[in-house]
Amino acid sequence: MTADQLLRFLGKLEPLKSYPRHCWTSVGIRETVAAHSWRISMFALLLEEEIPDVSFGRVLRMCILHDIGEAVTGDIPVFFKTETDRSVETEAVHSLLDLLPEPQKKRLAGLFQEMDEQKTREARLYKALDQLEAVMQHNECDLSTWIPLEYTLNQTYGAERASEFPILEALQKRMAEDTRKKIEEKQVAEDRQNGKDTGKNSGGFPQ
Repeated sequence: MTADQLLRFLGKLEPLKSYPRHCWTSVGIRETVAAHSWRISMFALLLEEEIPDVSFGRVLRMCILHDIGEAVTGDIPVFFKTETDRSVETEAVHSLLDLLPEPQKKRLAGLFQEMDEQKTREARLYKALDQLEAVMQHNECDLSTWIPLEYTLNQTYGAERASEFPILEALQKRMAEDTRKKIEEKQVAEDRQNGKDTGKNSGGFPQ
């Protein structure tokens, strides 16, 4: 790879440092695509001793790479994303990979195919981490940044994929508890502000 090729490819990815995701951080700024990719990579790194029979080198590559298409398309939340959106993002990925020489291009294209097919344990682990990190970030940000459907979605998002990996299954259940507690605490605070009874509400969901 030449210096020009390297700089051109990395330059195309630079917008990921600025492009916002749907979620907010704990200090009240919009999370970026790059920040999300960084944390799921750290997530994977910390699990290497916990999950056997997995190539964590491949998982880490998937975590780092998985959203590069959004450098072209920007982020679209999963609950709004259509098949057309997914197709456009796939085309964006290939347009970026076309900037690379062989064998990098072929190797990374193969990795994206593996992620899409979800047939390997590595691909399924990466996807579980991707989903769980999104819930983690929602639990860390202010509840006022959530949209109504997230009150229920964040209690189940990632559960199916996490079930393959015992440590992630336990983590998802813990995060779902944290979500319910966050909702309940907000409802109690609102009830107090409105002079209502402060007993537990019937579900803690938006009225």
